[in-house]
Amino acid sequence: MLQNYFSTPAVHHHFIVRTFGLSDYQTTWQAMKDFTHTRTAETCDEIWLLQHFPVFTQGIAGKPEHLLHDHGIDLIKTDRGGQITYHGPGQVIAYLLLDIRRLKFGVRELVRSMENAVIDLLKSYCINAIGRIDAPGVYVDNAKIAALGLKIKKNYCYHGIALNVDMDLTPFSYINPCGYQGLRVTQTKDLGITDGLEILSSKLANQLQEKLLKG
Repeated sequence: MLQNYFSTPAVHHHFIVRTFGLSDYQTTWQAMKDFTHTRTAETCDEIWLLQHFPVFTQGIAGKPEHLLHDHGIDLIKTDRGGQITYHGPGQVIAYLLLDIRRLKFGVRELVRSMENAVIDLLKSYCINAIGRIDAPGVYVDNAKIAALGLKIKKNYCYHGIALNVDMDLTPFSYINPCGYQGLRVTQTKDLGITDGLEILSSKLANQLQEKLLKG
């Protein structure tokens, strides 16, 4: 179980927002599965904010050839959608544990809402970002700044979206990010945003809640 899982959470609107520190991927993934397996129609939706130790993750349809070099970084085959990506310190991850039927979201609409949360966050810093239908995520000048992936099970979802803030981007060169050869990646620090992880985590959680409560 995640450290401090039972600590006092922040409650915003219909969501419980939990903030963890630097967390092991396998432990977090298992905690998400356990939460989803045991939740009921009355369970509050949650947003988990955290970072991961260096790890590559590969989605259920992921192709192993998109890992070019591992350089000693573990590769975990996970149950989210999408191809391969990298997580590491300095990247804000928001895991969304939601009852999408209760929120009245379809999967595609949920993905657009997640992207729009990041787009609007960056817009508040006067940075123009876009989503792409052919390659889910958020992009600034054709460089990817946020990646996403979800698992939907019996109208419940988990996994979420990762925003690059202030991290070592080198491991992205060891893969074809999200299955795209030569795809550039960027981060908020390199775009001139001086706010750090804590502030951006909070702002991302607020933007996600705003988009998810559209109904």
